[in-house]
Amino acid sequence: MVRTGSASVAAGPTLAVVAREAGVSVPTASKVVNGREDVAPETRRRVTEALDRLGYVRRPRFDAAKTSGLVDLVVHSLETSWSGAVLHGVEAAAHDAGLEVVVSAALTRNRAGRPDRGWMDKLTARGSSGVLFNLAELTSSQYSWLDQHRIPYILIDPVLEPPPGVASVGAANWQGGVTATEHLLALGHERVAVVAGHQRKMCSSARVAGYRSALAAAGIRQRPEYVRHAGFDESAAQRRTLELLDLPEPPTAVFVCSDHMALGVYEALAERGLSVPDDISVVGFDDLPEARWTTPALTTVRQPLSEMAATALRLLVRMMEGDRPESTRTELSTRLVERASTAPPRD
Repeated sequence: MVRTGSASVAAGPTLAVVAREAGVSVPTASKVVNGREDVAPETRRRVTEALDRLGYVRRPRFDAAKTSGLVDLVVHSLETSWSGAVLHGVEAAAHDAGLEVVVSAALTRNRAGRPDRGWMDKLTARGSSGVLFNLAELTSSQYSWLDQHRIPYILIDPVLEPPPGVASVGAANWQGGVTATEHLLALGHERVAVVAGHQRKMCSSARVAGYRSALAAAGIRQRPEYVRHAGFDESAAQRRTLELLDLPEPPTAVFVCSDHMALGVYEALAERGLSVPDDISVVGFDDLPEARWTTPALTTVRQPLSEMAATALRLLVRMMEGDRPESTRTELSTRLVERASTAPPRD
């Protein structure tokens, strides 16, 4: 079952009750609910806290028969080539569907660690017909809010395992980890390390699981010290690589769970005067433009980011029309792109 908010909206406090609780007028509370900007920050904070505390539920706006022709794309950041690929895929699919897209780089929690209602208020005010979330980490209350307002939504590459019934689109991360590791093993490497992302993130844990499965299938002993986590951060990847190089028996090859982190691996190897791939082979993951710009060009596992985003948009359109996807999880295939950063180990 796909969570499209089909459940009826429970009765809750009126706007007048919220206004009284926050110590403001009903028109002021209404401005906050509808995402108006002409409200003082302190007043907005009091009203927002009252909304959360009392469990106020806005009236559903979505009507599949009266779509606004507008969908929202909420991305983790607008500063990376990853986001650029996602934007490209969503824009192309939206154009084909005759839809317009509003893009925002929204934080799902405020500075106090509480769920941030800012993007929810604006979503309600715009009357968007659906939402795509990319790399989002939503809270249970935000999932409930979307369901209560009957707004269709899909997650693109979710950070954590979504709740049951939530539709998502991602890449075959486990198989990608297998493919990257098998490539290095086929070249003759037996001391293969992995620089992973966050331990708790779905994509990272799946890639590491694929790495381990490939080693086990080849009869290669798994070394715990060869598994390092760098949180998808370039500087942390550089530090983790230096730690690997300081081991009594350092690896001859490294599988890096993102192209961005691979840049940090390259920096660490250069710092030690080591050459890629003569001294150490490196395989990345993503196939972002950076993979082609490095020297040597990076062998990497391509995940089809634009295709993932376009697929999510097309599924969202179906949900807006009242259809339900056959499966809540859609995975697109990954494939190895061989370049110049891998070679057989030295004798």
